[in-house]
Amino acid sequence: MKKAVPVLVALFLIFCIAGYYGIKIVADKYSYSKERVDLNEYYGVDDESRRLILGNEITDEYLRVRDGICYWEIDKVREYLNDVFYVSEDEQMILFTDAVKTYETAFGSEVINEGGQERDLGFVGCFKEGDTLYVALDYVKIFTNFEYSLNPHTVVLKNTWGEKTLSDIAKDTKLRVKGGIKSEIMVDLLKGDEVEVVDKMETWSKVKTSDGYLGYVENKFLDNERVLAETPVTDYAAPVRNDIIMDGKVCLGFNAIGGVGGNDTFFDAASEGTAMNVIAPTWFSINDNEGGFRDFSSPAYVANAHGKGLKVWAVWDDFNYKNENKADVDINEVLKKSSSRRKLEEGIVSKATSLGIDGVNLDFEKITSAGGVHYIQFLRELSILCSEAGLVLSTDNYPPKDFNTYYRLDVQGKVCDYVVIMGYDEHWHGSENPGSVASLNYVSEGITKTAEKMPAGKIINAVPFYTILWKTENTTVTDSYITVENTADFISRMPVSYEWDEECGQNYAEWQSGDAFYQIWIEDANSLSAKLNVMDANDVGGVAVWRLGYGNATVWSLLDVYMQMNN
Repeated sequence: MKKAVPVLVALFLIFCIAGYYGIKIVADKYSYSKERVDLNEYYGVDDESRRLILGNEITDEYLRVRDGICYWEIDKVREYLNDVFYVSEDEQMILFTDAVKTYETAFGSEVINEGGQERDLGFVGCFKEGDTLYVALDYVKIFTNFEYSLNPHTVVLKNTWGEKTLSDIAKDTKLRVKGGIKSEIMVDLLKGDEVEVVDKMETWSKVKTSDGYLGYVENKFLDNERVLAETPVTDYAAPVRNDIIMDGKVCLGFNAIGGVGGNDTFFDAASEGTAMNVIAPTWFSINDNEGGFRDFSSPAYVANAHGKGLKVWAVWDDFNYKNENKADVDINEVLKKSSSRRKLEEGIVSKATSLGIDGVNLDFEKITSAGGVHYIQFLRELSILCSEAGLVLSTDNYPPKDFNTYYRLDVQGKVCDYVVIMGYDEHWHGSENPGSVASLNYVSEGITKTAEKMPAGKIINAVPFYTILWKTENTTVTDSYITVENTADFISRMPVSYEWDEECGQNYAEWQSGDAFYQIWIEDANSLSAKLNVMDANDVGGVAVWRLGYGNATVWSLLDVYMQMNN
Protein backbone atom coordinates (compact mmCIF):
# COMPACT_ATOMS: atom_id res chain seq x y z
CA MET A 1 0.00 0.00 0.00
CA LYS A 2 2.88 2.29 0.90
CA LYS A 3 4.37 1.65 -2.52
CA ALA A 4 1.11 2.75 -4.24
CA VAL A 5 0.98 6.15 -2.54
CA PRO A 6 3.70 7.80 -4.65
CA VAL A 7 2.05 6.46 -7.78
CA LEU A 8 -1.32 7.87 -6.80
CA VAL A 9 0.26 11.20 -5.92
CA ALA A 10 2.01 11.32 -9.30
CA LEU A 11 -1.20 10.47 -11.12
CA PHE A 12 -3.03 13.13 -9.14
CA LEU A 13 -0.41 15.73 -10.03
CA ILE A 14 -0.54 14.73 -13.69
CA PHE A 15 -4.29 14.99 -13.63
CA CYS A 16 -4.11 18.46 -12.01
CA ILE A 17 -1.50 19.70 -14.46
CA ALA A 18 -3.50 18.36 -17.41
CA GLY A 19 -6.66 19.95 -16.05
CA TYR A 20 -4.86 23.23 -15.56
CA TYR A 21 -3.61 23.29 -19.09
CA GLY A 22 -6.96 22.13 -20.43
CA ILE A 23 -8.75 24.90 -18.59
CA LYS A 24 -6.09 27.35 -19.76
CA ILE A 25 -6.52 26.30 -23.38
CA VAL A 26 -10.28 26.72 -23.15
CA ALA A 27 -9.87 30.04 -21.33
CA ASP A 28 -7.37 31.27 -23.89
CA LYS A 29 -9.70 30.28 -26.68
CA TYR A 30 -12.74 32.02 -25.32
CA SER A 31 -11.27 34.92 -23.36
CA TYR A 32 -10.96 38.45 -24.77
CA SER A 33 -7.53 39.73 -25.73
CA LYS A 34 -6.28 42.59 -23.58
CA GLU A 35 -3.47 43.55 -25.96
CA ARG A 36 -3.68 47.13 -27.23
CA VAL A 37 -2.46 48.34 -30.60
CA ASP A 38 -0.04 51.26 -30.81
CA LEU A 39 -2.33 53.76 -32.54
CA ASN A 40 0.49 55.96 -33.83
CA GLU A 41 2.09 52.91 -35.42
CA TYR A 42 -1.23 51.52 -36.64
CA TYR A 43 -2.18 54.76 -38.44
CA GLY A 44 1.41 55.66 -39.32
CA VAL A 45 1.18 59.14 -37.80
CA ASP A 46 2.92 61.45 -35.34
CA ASP A 47 2.07 64.75 -33.67
CA GLU A 48 2.18 66.61 -37.00
CA SER A 49 0.33 64.17 -39.24
CA ARG A 50 -3.04 62.47 -39.45
CA ARG A 51 -4.39 59.56 -41.52
CA LEU A 52 -7.31 60.38 -43.81
CA ILE A 53 -10.61 58.57 -43.42
CA LEU A 54 -12.70 59.49 -46.44
CA GLY A 55 -16.33 58.78 -45.67
CA ASN A 56 -16.04 55.38 -44.02
CA GLU A 57 -12.81 54.13 -45.56
CA ILE A 58 -9.23 54.43 -44.30
CA THR A 59 -7.12 55.76 -47.18
CA ASP A 60 -3.38 55.84 -47.82
CA GLU A 61 -3.46 59.64 -47.61
CA TYR A 62 -1.93 61.74 -44.84
CA LEU A 63 -2.53 65.34 -43.82
CA ARG A 64 -0.30 67.77 -41.95
CA VAL A 65 -1.19 69.54 -38.71
CA ARG A 66 0.29 72.92 -37.81
CA ASP A 67 -0.87 75.07 -34.92
CA GLY A 68 -4.06 73.05 -34.73
CA ILE A 69 -4.82 73.63 -38.43
CA CYS A 70 -5.09 70.75 -40.90
CA TYR A 71 -3.26 71.04 -44.24
CA TRP A 72 -3.27 68.87 -47.35
CA GLU A 73 -1.12 68.73 -50.46
CA ILE A 74 -2.53 70.89 -53.26
CA ASP A 75 -2.57 67.96 -55.72
CA LYS A 76 -4.70 65.96 -53.29
CA VAL A 77 -7.01 68.93 -52.71
CA ARG A 78 -7.55 69.14 -56.46
CA GLU A 79 -8.07 65.40 -56.78
CA TYR A 80 -10.48 64.89 -53.89
CA LEU A 81 -12.13 68.25 -53.19
CA ASN A 82 -11.84 71.08 -55.72
CA ASP A 83 -9.75 71.26 -58.89
CA VAL A 84 -10.28 75.00 -59.42
CA PHE A 85 -7.34 75.92 -57.18
CA TYR A 86 -4.37 77.15 -59.21
CA VAL A 87 -0.78 77.62 -58.08
CA SER A 88 1.03 80.67 -59.43
CA GLU A 89 4.66 79.72 -58.87
CA ASP A 90 6.12 82.99 -60.15
CA GLU A 91 3.90 85.01 -57.82
CA GLN A 92 4.24 82.49 -54.96
CA MET A 93 0.51 82.40 -54.33
CA ILE A 94 -2.54 80.21 -54.66
CA LEU A 95 -5.50 81.40 -56.77
CA PHE A 96 -9.14 80.48 -56.91
CA THR A 97 -11.14 81.93 -59.82
CA ASP A 98 -14.92 81.68 -59.87
CA ALA A 99 -17.37 83.19 -62.35
CA VAL A 100 -16.98 86.67 -60.86
CA LYS A 101 -13.50 87.23 -59.44
CA THR A 102 -10.15 85.76 -58.46
CA TYR A 103 -9.12 85.14 -54.85
CA GLU A 104 -5.40 85.20 -54.03
CA THR A 105 -3.35 84.16 -51.01
CA ALA A 106 0.44 84.32 -50.86
CA PHE A 107 2.39 81.34 -49.56
CA GLY A 108 2.70 81.63 -45.79
CA SER A 109 0.16 84.47 -45.55
CA GLU A 110 -2.91 84.78 -43.31
CA VAL A 111 -4.54 87.26 -45.73
CA ILE A 112 -6.84 86.50 -48.66
CA ASN A 113 -7.29 89.05 -51.43
CA GLU A 114 -10.88 88.83 -52.67
CA GLY A 115 -10.92 90.60 -56.00
CA GLY A 116 -8.97 93.56 -54.58
CA GLN A 117 -10.35 93.49 -51.02
CA GLU A 118 -8.12 91.99 -48.33
CA ARG A 119 -9.45 89.91 -45.45
CA ASP A 120 -7.66 88.31 -42.50
CA LEU A 121 -8.08 84.54 -42.37
CA GLY A 122 -6.85 84.00 -38.83
CA PHE A 123 -4.61 81.15 -40.00
CA VAL A 124 -1.97 80.52 -42.65
CA GLY A 125 -3.88 79.72 -45.85
CA CYS A 126 -1.08 77.70 -47.43
CA PHE A 127 2.63 77.06 -47.03
CA LYS A 128 5.39 75.61 -49.16
CA GLU A 129 7.69 72.89 -47.85
CA GLY A 130 10.29 71.81 -50.37
CA ASP A 131 8.44 71.35 -53.65
CA THR A 132 5.12 70.65 -51.96
CA LEU A 133 2.39 73.22 -51.34
CA TYR A 134 0.08 72.50 -48.42
CA VAL A 135 -3.36 74.16 -48.25
CA ALA A 136 -5.45 74.55 -45.11
CA LEU A 137 -8.69 72.57 -45.19
CA ASP A 138 -10.39 75.61 -43.65
CA TYR A 139 -9.18 77.63 -46.64
CA VAL A 140 -10.55 75.03 -49.05
CA LYS A 141 -13.89 75.15 -47.22
CA ILE A 142 -14.31 78.81 -48.22
CA PHE A 143 -14.92 77.56 -51.77
CA THR A 144 -16.00 73.95 -51.30
CA ASN A 145 -18.81 72.06 -49.60
CA PHE A 146 -17.47 69.32 -47.35
CA GLU A 147 -17.06 68.58 -43.65
CA TYR A 148 -14.16 67.25 -41.66
CA SER A 149 -13.04 66.55 -38.12
CA LEU A 150 -9.47 66.66 -36.83
CA ASN A 151 -8.98 63.77 -34.39
CA PRO A 152 -6.10 62.39 -32.30
CA HIS A 153 -4.92 60.09 -35.09
CA THR A 154 -7.17 60.72 -38.08
CA VAL A 155 -8.95 63.31 -40.16
CA VAL A 156 -12.45 62.20 -41.10
CA LEU A 157 -13.62 63.93 -44.27
CA LYS A 158 -16.99 63.69 -45.98
CA ASN A 159 -18.08 65.28 -49.26
CA THR A 160 -21.00 63.04 -50.21
CA TRP A 161 -24.15 62.54 -48.20
CA GLY A 162 -26.98 60.05 -47.97
CA GLU A 163 -28.18 58.02 -44.99
CA LYS A 164 -26.24 56.70 -42.02
CA THR A 165 -26.97 54.09 -39.36
CA LEU A 166 -26.26 55.06 -35.75
CA SER A 167 -26.22 52.89 -32.65
CA ASP A 168 -25.57 53.34 -28.93
CA ILE A 169 -23.07 51.27 -26.96
CA ALA A 170 -25.16 49.24 -24.52
CA LYS A 171 -22.33 48.30 -22.14
CA ASP A 172 -18.65 49.17 -21.66
CA THR A 173 -16.59 47.28 -24.24
CA LYS A 174 -13.65 47.63 -26.63
CA LEU A 175 -13.23 48.74 -30.24
CA ARG A 176 -10.96 46.21 -31.93
CA VAL A 177 -8.79 46.28 -35.05
CA LYS A 178 -10.62 43.29 -36.53
CA GLY A 179 -13.74 41.33 -35.82
CA GLY A 180 -12.87 38.75 -33.18
CA ILE A 181 -12.16 38.60 -29.46
CA LYS A 182 -8.47 37.96 -30.08
CA SER A 183 -8.01 41.10 -32.13
CA GLU A 184 -6.03 43.96 -30.60
CA ILE A 185 -7.89 46.74 -28.80
CA MET A 186 -7.97 50.18 -30.44
CA VAL A 187 -9.88 52.23 -27.84
CA ASP A 188 -12.38 51.78 -25.05
CA LEU A 189 -16.08 52.22 -25.74
CA LEU A 190 -18.26 53.35 -22.86
CA LYS A 191 -21.93 52.73 -22.25
CA GLY A 192 -23.94 55.43 -24.02
CA ASP A 193 -21.27 56.24 -26.64
CA GLU A 194 -22.73 56.77 -30.12
CA VAL A 195 -21.13 55.02 -33.09
CA GLU A 196 -21.89 54.89 -36.81
CA VAL A 197 -22.48 51.37 -38.09
CA VAL A 198 -20.53 51.04 -41.30
CA ASP A 199 -20.89 47.33 -42.03
CA LYS A 200 -23.04 44.99 -39.96
CA MET A 201 -22.11 41.31 -40.03
CA GLU A 202 -23.40 38.23 -38.22
CA THR A 203 -21.76 38.74 -34.80
CA TRP A 204 -19.49 41.76 -35.30
CA SER A 205 -19.94 45.14 -36.95
CA LYS A 206 -17.52 47.64 -38.41
CA VAL A 207 -18.19 51.00 -36.74
CA LYS A 208 -16.79 54.53 -36.73
CA THR A 209 -16.48 56.42 -33.47
CA SER A 210 -17.14 60.11 -32.98
CA ASP A 211 -13.40 60.72 -32.49
CA GLY A 212 -12.39 59.19 -35.82
CA TYR A 213 -11.57 55.53 -35.20
CA LEU A 214 -12.71 52.75 -37.51
CA GLY A 215 -12.83 49.30 -35.94
CA TYR A 216 -15.03 46.39 -34.90
CA VAL A 217 -17.41 45.75 -32.01
CA GLU A 218 -19.65 42.81 -31.16
CA ASN A 219 -23.27 43.21 -32.16
CA LYS A 220 -24.45 42.35 -28.65
CA PHE A 221 -23.02 45.67 -27.46
CA LEU A 222 -25.04 47.70 -30.01
CA ASP A 223 -28.39 49.14 -28.96
CA ASN A 224 -31.06 51.51 -30.29
CA GLU A 225 -30.03 51.23 -33.93
CA ARG A 226 -31.55 53.93 -36.16
CA VAL A 227 -31.17 55.30 -39.67
CA LEU A 228 -30.80 59.05 -40.16
CA ALA A 229 -30.69 61.23 -43.28
CA GLU A 230 -27.40 63.13 -43.46
CA THR A 231 -27.51 66.90 -43.86
CA PRO A 232 -25.37 68.06 -46.81
CA VAL A 233 -23.01 70.97 -46.34
CA THR A 234 -24.21 73.90 -48.43
CA ASP A 235 -22.10 76.75 -47.05
CA TYR A 236 -20.57 77.62 -50.42
CA ALA A 237 -22.76 78.73 -53.30
CA ALA A 238 -20.72 79.21 -56.47
CA PRO A 239 -21.56 82.33 -58.50
CA VAL A 240 -23.25 81.56 -61.80
CA ARG A 241 -21.82 82.91 -65.03
CA ASN A 242 -24.20 84.89 -67.23
CA ASP A 243 -23.67 83.16 -70.56
CA ILE A 244 -24.18 85.09 -73.78
CA ILE A 245 -26.22 82.79 -76.00
CA MET A 246 -27.58 83.81 -79.38
CA ASP A 247 -31.24 83.50 -80.26
CA GLY A 248 -31.47 80.37 -82.35
CA LYS A 249 -28.61 78.37 -83.86
CA VAL A 250 -25.19 79.70 -84.75
CA CYS A 251 -23.94 79.41 -88.32
CA LEU A 252 -20.32 80.53 -88.25
CA GLY A 253 -17.98 80.96 -91.16
CA PHE A 254 -14.23 81.09 -90.58
CA ASN A 255 -12.68 83.73 -92.82
CA ALA A 256 -8.98 83.02 -93.31
CA ILE A 257 -7.12 86.35 -93.35
CA GLY A 258 -3.43 86.03 -94.26
CA GLY A 259 -2.61 89.73 -94.05
CA VAL A 260 -4.19 93.15 -93.72
CA GLY A 261 -5.07 93.04 -97.43
CA GLY A 262 -7.10 89.89 -96.79
CA ASN A 263 -9.83 92.02 -95.26
CA ASP A 264 -10.76 93.06 -98.78
CA THR A 265 -12.21 89.59 -99.28
CA PHE A 266 -15.01 90.33 -96.81
CA PHE A 267 -17.82 90.95 -99.29
CA ASP A 268 -17.00 87.83 -101.32
CA ALA A 269 -16.82 85.77 -98.11
CA ALA A 270 -19.99 87.25 -96.62
CA SER A 271 -22.01 86.69 -99.78
CA GLU A 272 -21.10 83.01 -100.03
CA GLY A 273 -24.03 81.86 -97.94
CA THR A 274 -27.10 83.59 -96.54
CA ALA A 275 -27.30 81.09 -93.66
CA MET A 276 -24.28 82.58 -91.93
CA ASN A 277 -24.92 84.82 -88.90
CA VAL A 278 -21.41 84.90 -87.41
CA ILE A 279 -18.15 85.55 -89.25
CA ALA A 280 -14.81 84.73 -87.64
CA PRO A 281 -11.79 86.42 -89.25
CA THR A 282 -8.39 84.92 -88.35
CA TRP A 283 -6.80 88.25 -87.42
CA PHE A 284 -4.63 87.54 -84.43
CA SER A 285 -1.76 85.16 -83.72
CA ILE A 286 0.54 84.86 -80.70
CA ASN A 287 3.91 86.34 -81.72
CA ASP A 288 6.04 86.22 -78.57
CA ASN A 289 6.25 84.58 -75.17
CA GLU A 290 5.26 87.70 -73.27
CA GLY A 291 1.56 87.89 -74.18
CA GLY A 292 1.81 89.82 -77.46
CA PHE A 293 -0.01 89.00 -80.70
CA ARG A 294 0.10 89.92 -84.38
CA ASP A 295 -2.81 92.00 -85.59
CA PHE A 296 -4.46 91.99 -89.03
CA SER A 297 -7.73 93.52 -87.83
CA SER A 298 -9.80 96.12 -89.66
CA PRO A 299 -12.44 98.48 -88.19
CA ALA A 300 -13.95 98.76 -91.68
CA TYR A 301 -14.38 94.98 -91.81
CA VAL A 302 -16.30 95.11 -88.53
CA ALA A 303 -18.51 97.93 -89.78
CA ASN A 304 -19.23 96.07 -93.02
CA ALA A 305 -20.07 92.86 -91.15
CA HIS A 306 -22.44 94.63 -88.78
CA GLY A 307 -23.99 96.36 -91.78
CA LYS A 308 -24.87 92.95 -93.18
CA GLY A 309 -26.27 91.77 -89.85
CA LEU A 310 -23.32 89.53 -89.02
CA LYS A 311 -21.75 89.10 -85.61
CA VAL A 312 -17.93 89.20 -85.58
CA TRP A 313 -16.04 86.70 -83.41
CA ALA A 314 -12.38 87.42 -84.07
CA VAL A 315 -9.93 84.51 -83.92
CA TRP A 316 -6.75 84.40 -81.83
CA ASP A 317 -4.49 81.43 -82.68
CA ASP A 318 -1.21 80.07 -81.35
CA PHE A 319 0.36 78.69 -84.53
CA ASN A 320 0.10 80.89 -87.67
CA TYR A 321 2.77 83.45 -86.72
CA LYS A 322 5.01 80.68 -85.37
CA ASN A 323 4.68 78.61 -88.56
CA GLU A 324 5.07 81.52 -90.96
CA ASN A 325 8.15 82.97 -89.26
CA LYS A 326 9.72 79.83 -87.74
CA ALA A 327 9.55 81.80 -84.51
CA ASP A 328 10.37 80.52 -81.02
CA VAL A 329 6.84 81.09 -79.76
CA ASP A 330 5.22 78.78 -77.23
CA ILE A 331 1.72 79.43 -75.92
CA ASN A 332 2.49 77.22 -72.92
CA GLU A 333 5.28 79.60 -71.87
CA VAL A 334 2.90 82.54 -72.25
CA LEU A 335 0.19 81.05 -70.07
CA LYS A 336 2.28 79.65 -67.22
CA LYS A 337 3.66 83.10 -66.34
CA SER A 338 1.14 85.32 -64.59
CA SER A 339 2.48 88.52 -66.16
CA SER A 340 2.31 87.30 -69.78
CA ARG A 341 -0.96 85.44 -69.21
CA ARG A 342 -2.66 88.56 -67.86
CA LYS A 343 -1.10 90.72 -70.54
CA LEU A 344 -2.65 88.46 -73.17
CA GLU A 345 -6.04 88.44 -71.42
CA GLU A 346 -6.14 92.21 -71.13
CA GLY A 347 -4.80 92.66 -74.65
CA ILE A 348 -7.51 90.45 -76.13
CA VAL A 349 -10.35 92.24 -74.36
CA SER A 350 -8.88 95.71 -75.01
CA LYS A 351 -8.50 95.01 -78.74
CA ALA A 352 -11.94 93.41 -78.97
CA THR A 353 -13.69 96.32 -77.29
CA SER A 354 -11.80 98.94 -79.29
CA LEU A 355 -12.81 97.22 -82.53
CA GLY A 356 -16.43 96.88 -81.40
CA ILE A 357 -16.55 93.18 -82.22
CA ASP A 358 -19.04 90.80 -80.66
CA GLY A 359 -16.91 87.91 -79.54
CA VAL A 360 -13.55 86.23 -79.08
CA ASN A 361 -12.67 82.86 -80.58
CA LEU A 362 -9.57 81.05 -79.28
CA ASP A 363 -7.90 78.58 -81.60
CA PHE A 364 -5.12 77.36 -79.31
CA GLU A 365 -4.03 74.00 -80.72
CA LYS A 366 -0.52 73.78 -79.25
CA ILE A 367 -1.41 73.35 -75.60
CA THR A 368 0.57 70.48 -74.03
CA SER A 369 -0.54 68.16 -71.24
CA ALA A 370 1.74 70.07 -68.83
CA GLY A 371 0.29 73.37 -70.07
CA GLY A 372 -3.33 72.32 -69.68
CA VAL A 373 -3.70 73.62 -66.12
CA HIS A 374 -2.38 77.05 -67.20
CA TYR A 375 -4.72 77.15 -70.21
CA ILE A 376 -7.73 76.44 -68.02
CA GLN A 377 -6.72 79.17 -65.56
CA PHE A 378 -6.34 81.52 -68.55
CA LEU A 379 -9.87 80.67 -69.67
CA ARG A 380 -11.27 81.23 -66.20
CA GLU A 381 -9.65 84.67 -65.96
CA LEU A 382 -10.49 85.66 -69.54
CA SER A 383 -14.08 84.53 -69.02
CA ILE A 384 -14.58 87.15 -66.32
CA LEU A 385 -13.13 89.93 -68.48
CA CYS A 386 -15.20 88.90 -71.52
CA SER A 387 -18.37 88.67 -69.45
CA GLU A 388 -17.79 92.16 -68.02
CA ALA A 389 -17.20 93.51 -71.53
CA GLY A 390 -20.24 91.76 -73.05
CA LEU A 391 -18.05 89.64 -75.35
CA VAL A 392 -18.94 86.10 -76.42
CA LEU A 393 -16.10 83.73 -75.48
CA SER A 394 -15.70 80.67 -77.68
CA THR A 395 -12.95 78.11 -78.09
CA ASP A 396 -11.92 75.69 -80.83
CA ASN A 397 -11.17 72.08 -79.92
CA TYR A 398 -10.52 68.80 -81.62
CA PRO A 399 -13.02 66.06 -80.70
CA PRO A 400 -12.36 64.67 -77.20
CA LYS A 401 -9.97 61.72 -77.04
CA ASP A 402 -8.04 60.04 -74.25
CA PHE A 403 -4.89 61.95 -75.23
CA ASN A 404 -6.37 65.48 -75.06
CA THR A 405 -8.40 65.39 -71.85
CA TYR A 406 -6.25 68.19 -70.42
CA TYR A 407 -8.21 70.64 -72.60
CA ARG A 408 -10.92 70.05 -69.99
CA LEU A 409 -14.09 70.38 -72.03
CA ASP A 410 -16.05 70.07 -68.79
CA VAL A 411 -14.50 73.33 -67.55
CA GLN A 412 -14.79 75.01 -70.95
CA GLY A 413 -18.50 74.27 -70.87
CA LYS A 414 -18.76 76.29 -67.66
CA VAL A 415 -16.55 79.28 -68.45
CA CYS A 416 -17.20 79.71 -72.20
CA ASP A 417 -20.35 80.71 -74.04
CA TYR A 418 -19.70 78.35 -76.96
CA VAL A 419 -17.30 75.49 -77.64
CA VAL A 420 -16.48 74.74 -81.27
CA ILE A 421 -15.61 71.12 -81.99
CA MET A 422 -13.44 70.93 -85.10
CA GLY A 423 -15.05 67.87 -86.59
CA TYR A 424 -12.32 67.27 -89.14
CA ASP A 425 -8.65 66.23 -89.46
CA GLU A 426 -9.56 62.66 -88.60
CA HIS A 427 -6.87 62.01 -91.20
CA TRP A 428 -4.85 65.12 -91.88
CA HIS A 429 -2.55 66.67 -94.42
CA GLY A 430 0.95 65.23 -94.08
CA SER A 431 -0.10 62.32 -91.88
CA GLU A 432 0.82 59.71 -94.53
CA ASN A 433 -2.24 57.80 -93.39
CA PRO A 434 -4.99 57.73 -96.02
CA GLY A 435 -8.51 58.06 -94.75
CA SER A 436 -11.51 60.31 -94.35
CA VAL A 437 -11.10 63.90 -93.21
CA ALA A 438 -14.36 63.64 -91.29
CA SER A 439 -16.26 60.35 -91.32
CA LEU A 440 -19.77 60.32 -89.90
CA ASN A 441 -18.78 58.15 -86.93
CA TYR A 442 -15.91 60.51 -86.10
CA VAL A 443 -18.22 63.52 -86.14
CA SER A 444 -20.99 61.77 -84.24
CA GLU A 445 -18.65 60.52 -81.52
CA GLY A 446 -17.09 63.98 -81.17
CA ILE A 447 -20.49 65.57 -80.60
CA THR A 448 -21.87 62.95 -78.21
CA LYS A 449 -18.70 62.82 -76.09
CA THR A 450 -18.59 66.61 -75.88
CA ALA A 451 -22.26 66.68 -74.89
CA GLU A 452 -21.34 64.50 -71.91
CA LYS A 453 -19.20 67.40 -70.68
CA MET A 454 -21.48 70.39 -71.25
CA PRO A 455 -24.97 71.44 -72.41
CA ALA A 456 -25.48 70.52 -76.08
CA GLY A 457 -26.69 74.06 -76.75
CA LYS A 458 -23.14 75.33 -76.19
CA ILE A 459 -21.64 73.04 -78.81
CA ILE A 460 -20.92 74.27 -82.34
CA ASN A 461 -19.81 71.53 -84.68
CA ALA A 462 -17.41 72.65 -87.42
CA VAL A 463 -17.51 70.87 -90.76
CA PRO A 464 -14.84 70.80 -93.49
CA PHE A 465 -15.49 72.41 -96.84
CA TYR A 466 -12.55 70.47 -98.26
CA THR A 467 -11.35 66.92 -98.74
CA ILE A 468 -7.98 65.26 -99.26
CA LEU A 469 -6.80 63.33 -102.31
CA TRP A 470 -4.43 60.59 -101.20
CA LYS A 471 -1.74 59.21 -103.50
CA THR A 472 0.19 56.04 -102.63
CA GLU A 473 3.15 55.22 -104.82
CA ASN A 474 5.11 52.18 -103.70
CA THR A 475 5.44 52.96 -99.96
CA THR A 476 5.28 56.74 -100.26
CA VAL A 477 2.04 58.52 -99.35
CA THR A 478 1.40 62.11 -100.39
CA ASP A 479 -1.75 64.19 -100.34
CA SER A 480 -3.36 67.38 -101.63
CA TYR A 481 -6.36 69.48 -100.66
CA ILE A 482 -9.43 69.77 -102.85
CA THR A 483 -12.20 72.20 -101.90
CA VAL A 484 -15.88 71.30 -102.00
CA GLU A 485 -16.25 73.90 -104.73
CA ASN A 486 -13.78 72.05 -106.98
CA THR A 487 -14.40 68.41 -106.00
CA ALA A 488 -17.15 67.61 -108.52
CA ASP A 489 -15.12 68.99 -111.43
CA PHE A 490 -12.05 67.08 -110.30
CA ILE A 491 -13.90 63.76 -110.02
CA SER A 492 -15.52 64.23 -113.41
CA ARG A 493 -12.08 64.34 -114.98
CA MET A 494 -10.90 61.15 -113.29
CA PRO A 495 -11.37 57.67 -114.82
CA VAL A 496 -13.57 56.51 -111.98
CA SER A 497 -17.03 56.61 -110.48
CA TYR A 498 -17.62 56.94 -106.78
CA GLU A 499 -19.83 54.91 -104.44
CA TRP A 500 -21.60 55.81 -101.22
CA ASP A 501 -19.90 54.46 -98.08
CA GLU A 502 -22.66 54.07 -95.50
CA GLU A 503 -20.31 53.69 -92.56
CA CYS A 504 -18.29 56.80 -93.41
CA GLY A 505 -21.32 58.78 -94.56
CA GLN A 506 -19.39 59.85 -97.67
CA ASN A 507 -18.91 59.04 -101.33
CA TYR A 508 -15.69 57.15 -101.87
CA ALA A 509 -13.55 56.67 -104.98
CA GLU A 510 -10.27 54.94 -105.75
CA TRP A 511 -8.29 54.29 -108.90
CA GLN A 512 -4.91 53.20 -110.22
CA SER A 513 -2.83 55.35 -112.55
CA GLY A 514 0.49 53.84 -113.43
CA ASP A 515 2.34 53.08 -110.21
CA ALA A 516 0.14 55.44 -108.20
CA PHE A 517 -2.94 54.40 -106.25
CA TYR A 518 -5.43 57.22 -105.49
CA GLN A 519 -8.13 57.42 -102.80
CA ILE A 520 -10.61 60.11 -101.89
CA TRP A 521 -13.37 60.30 -99.28
CA ILE A 522 -15.54 63.05 -100.70
CA GLU A 523 -16.95 65.99 -98.75
CA ASP A 524 -20.03 67.18 -100.62
CA ALA A 525 -23.73 67.90 -100.12
CA ASN A 526 -24.40 64.24 -99.30
CA SER A 527 -21.80 64.06 -96.53
CA LEU A 528 -22.84 67.46 -95.15
CA SER A 529 -26.48 66.37 -95.06
CA ALA A 530 -25.53 63.30 -93.01
CA LYS A 531 -23.55 65.45 -90.56
CA LEU A 532 -26.40 67.96 -90.20
CA ASN A 533 -28.73 65.11 -89.32
CA VAL A 534 -26.39 64.14 -86.46
CA MET A 535 -26.31 67.76 -85.29
CA ASP A 536 -30.10 67.90 -85.39
CA ALA A 537 -30.41 64.67 -83.44
CA ASN A 538 -28.13 66.05 -80.70
CA ASP A 539 -29.68 69.55 -80.76
CA VAL A 540 -26.28 71.27 -80.73
CA GLY A 541 -25.91 75.04 -80.62
CA GLY A 542 -24.99 75.41 -84.27
CA VAL A 543 -22.60 74.74 -87.11
CA ALA A 544 -19.33 76.26 -88.29
CA VAL A 545 -17.52 75.84 -91.61
CA TRP A 546 -13.82 75.77 -92.37
CA ARG A 547 -13.59 77.78 -94.40
CA LEU A 548 -15.27 80.56 -96.36
CA GLY A 549 -14.27 80.45 -100.02
CA TYR A 550 -14.25 76.64 -100.16
CA GLY A 551 -18.00 75.98 -100.46
CA ASN A 552 -20.53 76.04 -103.27
CA ALA A 553 -24.18 76.94 -103.66
CA THR A 554 -25.37 73.38 -103.02
CA VAL A 555 -23.80 72.97 -99.58
CA TRP A 556 -24.83 76.48 -98.55
CA SER A 557 -28.41 75.75 -99.52
CA LEU A 558 -28.33 72.83 -97.06
CA LEU A 559 -27.12 75.19 -94.35
CA ASP A 560 -29.92 77.60 -95.26
CA VAL A 561 -32.46 74.84 -94.68
CA TYR A 562 -30.77 73.79 -91.43
CA MET A 563 -30.94 77.35 -90.07
CA GLN A 564 -34.51 77.92 -91.24
CA MET A 565 -35.67 74.71 -89.58
CA ASN A 566 -33.93 75.53 -86.29
CA ASN A 567 -34.60 79.26 -85.93
